[in-house]
Parts: sequence; C-alpha cells; structure tokens
Amino acid sequence: MATMNAVPVSEAVTPPRLACFASGTESIRPCSVRFYMKSVFHVHSNFINKPEKLRSTVTHVHNPISYSMGNNLDLESGATPRLAGKVALITGAAQGIGKTTVELFVKHGAKVIVADIQDELGQSVCEDIGLENASYVHCDVTQEADVENAVNFATKKYGKLDIMINNAAILGKAKLSILDNDKCDFDRVVNVNLTGVFLGMKHAARAMIPAGRGSIISIGSVSSSIGGVSPHAYTSSKHAIFGLTKNVAAELGKHGIRVNCVSPYLIPPSVPAEITDLYPDIFANIYSNIKGVALKEEDVAQAALFFGSDESKYISGHNLAVDGGFTTINPGFGLFAPAKSS
Repeated sequence: MATMNAVPVSEAVTPPRLACFASGTESIRPCSVRFYMKSVFHVHSNFINKPEKLRSTVTHVHNPISYSMGNNLDLESGATPRLAGKVALITGAAQGIGKTTVELFVKHGAKVIVADIQDELGQSVCEDIGLENASYVHCDVTQEADVENAVNFATKKYGKLDIMINNAAILGKAKLSILDNDKCDFDRVVNVNLTGVFLGMKHAARAMIPAGRGSIISIGSVSSSIGGVSPHAYTSSKHAIFGLTKNVAAELGKHGIRVNCVSPYLIPPSVPAEITDLYPDIFANIYSNIKGVALKEEDVAQAALFFGSDESKYISGHNLAVDGGFTTINPGFGLFAPAKSS
C-alpha cells in the first residue's frame, strides 16, 4: 500500500505506522463529549403510542462519565478518576498514541513513567503534564537492560507497577515485494515491535507477580489479525504480539495479572509525507463502517484506559479492535454492502 524509509532503532519510539500511525502531528480541536447514565425503566404496552408518558419515566442521574474527543482530557467535576493510585509505564510515550495515553492516564489519577529514546521530547512531555505526575526514563525497548531499568525506576519511585503499556514500534522499510525484503530490515522491525513487547511483558511481570495484580497492555494493529495492509515484517510482528498476549495471559492469570492487546485502524492525519508523496491516493479507499466518525489517538488511549482500569478486571487474553469493524466486516459483499454505482 504505502512505502516509507526504515526508521533506525535509535529513532524508533512511536514512529509512523502504515496500519496505526502515531506521529503526534495531528492538530486536534477540543470537543468534550459527556455521557449520562439513565435509570432503568420498563416499557409497558400502554406507552407504545404515548411517547410523552415514556419520557416522563426517565430519570437522569447527573453524575457524568466523560471522555475527550480532542485535547480536552479534563474530568468532569466530581467524577471519580478511573486510575486513582495506579502507576503506569508506557513505552514510546514521547509522541503520538503514547503521549496521548500519558495525558489521559494522568487526568485519571495515575502516576506515569514516560519511557522513550527521544530524551528531550520525552522530558518535555513530563514537564508539560507536571513532574509531580509524570517522570521520564530513557528506554530502548530492544535493550533488555533499558527495559529492566525502566521497570526498576517505576518500582523504586512509587513502590509498585500496576500498568505496563508496550507501545513503541516501527514500520520499517515498506518494500512491497518479499523478494526485495532484506533480513536485516526484517530483524530490526521484529526486534522493536515483538522482542520489545516480550521484554516489556517479562519485566512488568517480575514487578507485578509479588503484588498479585497488574495489567499489561500491548498496542497491536489491524495488521494483528489480517494481511495485506502493511509490509511483511510489520504484519508479522503485529500478528505475533497477539499470539504472545494470549500465551502470557494464560500463564499470568494465576498471579492476578491481566494481559490484553489494543489494535487500532489507520489514523490518517498522522501519516508521514513520505507515504502520501509516494501514494497520493492512499486514503481514497479507506473503509469505515461507522458513518461520520474518524479514528483519533484519543480513541486508542481510551481503550488502553479501559484495560488499565478495574472496569476490565475479568478480561484477559483479549484483542480489542479499535477499527470501526474493518477487520470483521467485508464492505464489498453481503446484505449490508454499500450499493455500487453503475
């Protein structure tokens, strides 16, 4: 589909992805959306033709659950933070999805460790959020010593680690022919995208097992479940992440640790120029089954928030597709396929 130059490991924090880009360059307009819980009511037969009577039975409970559709991540006054007292470590957190997740987690009461190799950018994220809530640690996820140090940093500073998010990834060289793929390029992508996740899971588990609880979340992609969307190495690594997620979930459940995966679709505004320059029509056939909704980094962060909170306390080994139905719906065939122009 698209092509881009390989990102060196030394630059591979949360670089652009073909199936789930997270460059952090999108300009987002704040737009807060509030959801109100309604009391349960029964619809009796005599309400069928009397909608005014039905409306009178609904009681609004003004204790909003709020989340942001833009940069406005503030909680509503009086709302309970969903991560109060929790400590989270997020790799690739200096930009894109990682940065947005840091901001959302802090808003929900978490203390967050920003792990990245872009030192100035990562430190700037922490300073913008507030050093009392966010701390930076240098971490190349391909180096076990760095990952171990990042986990140790969290446990030394806060005495525990509740949430681990493996977000760092690279696309690699988008050579469409397997004949043109070099082993060294394939290995680089696998080292960052898969081995980095393995190391994150390993050292997070080391910190969580004694506590008997924890949530490990890895950021996958639509390429975790289907082919033909991304280059070979990237697709292979993202498929493997979900396989690893299921295996580690099977092991760590006895320790009270949940292991899950969040797999987003393409985030168009974050696609780098080298992709769009080579393939100017890349967005022409983007399919969304949900009319009027565009995927944003905040949506991925919200999914991670769910897995990090106690709301998902009985969910493990799951791959949550944040893709508008892309990986499960065939838009070109079936009863609900859009009508084609003649």
